[in-house]
Amino acid sequence: MSVELVSYGAFFLTMALTYAIICLGLNVQWGQTGLFNVGIAGFVAVGAYVSALLTTPDDPNRFGGFGLPIFVGWIGGALATGLVSFLIGALTIRLRADYLAIATFGVAVVVQLAALNLEPITGGPFGIGFIPRPFADYAGDPLVFSLANLGILVAIVLVLYVVLERLARSPWGRVLRAIREDEQAALALGKSAVKFRLQAFAIGGGIMGLAGAVQAHFIGFIAPDNYVPMLTFQVWAMLIVGGSGNNKGAILGAVLVWGIWAMSAGAVSELFSPGQQARAAALQIVMIGVALCAILLLRPRGILGEERVVSRHLGGARLPTDGKTSDAKSS
Repeated sequence: MSVELVSYGAFFLTMALTYAIICLGLNVQWGQTGLFNVGIAGFVAVGAYVSALLTTPDDPNRFGGFGLPIFVGWIGGALATGLVSFLIGALTIRLRADYLAIATFGVAVVVQLAALNLEPITGGPFGIGFIPRPFADYAGDPLVFSLANLGILVAIVLVLYVVLERLARSPWGRVLRAIREDEQAALALGKSAVKFRLQAFAIGGGIMGLAGAVQAHFIGFIAPDNYVPMLTFQVWAMLIVGGSGNNKGAILGAVLVWGIWAMSAGAVSELFSPGQQARAAALQIVMIGVALCAILLLRPRGILGEERVVSRHLGGARLPTDGKTSDAKSS
């Protein structure tokens, strides 16, 4: 196996895992709580720009450039996006699903327009470059550089997966699903639907911001064109394909859909002349749409589907949505 092939495989998985982080955040909001967020691109952009402003070198033509360590930028991006999500949620969380979708889409449009026009802060249409990359000292060796970045992403995804799984099995996670399935029943038990939804919205948004920050440092450059509605469509397709309400499904869906996207991009570049490639790029969207339709027809709940989590005090069983025990502890 050639070094170039291994390097590309590591690059592919690294990009896929950045989308997996976004999917995990969306799974908290939609899969666990039923919050219809159609402004994913805006939340990812907030995390990316905050991290870039904190970590890039000083630039006399732009605000920011504090030169802080990369991990500080990642934490700052996640916290800032979580705070923004909390403030937005405080204003919109009481809206019905369709109105919440419209509101969050509007937020994404506002964020993109702000990034495009606030040139003294965001660099405007030219974006922000020279974003420090992890393991930049090894950039001369593509194999080591790619594998090192992949290792970081694997560690982040694993930590998030473990934490979110524990939250899903906790009383907090069960309340979220109760509110999603029957809000009136949850209210009758004394649970505040608004409070729990707001918490889920802020946590999910913070995770999306972390993904944006990580992706910005992996690529080394960000611009408003990176955060268009197509990003939101991609992430929703990933979650639906993998299985809404299932953290493993969110990760699997991200890898599969990103694979379709990358392979279709390669096919377009090989099969069409440079003058026709921009028009033929629409085939990428068509291929994802076909894959999405096929999954919905064959497995309406996604490839993995949601697992019903039973309290560990009842034996720790995890039941698939068809009601059959899939991972029960033996007595």
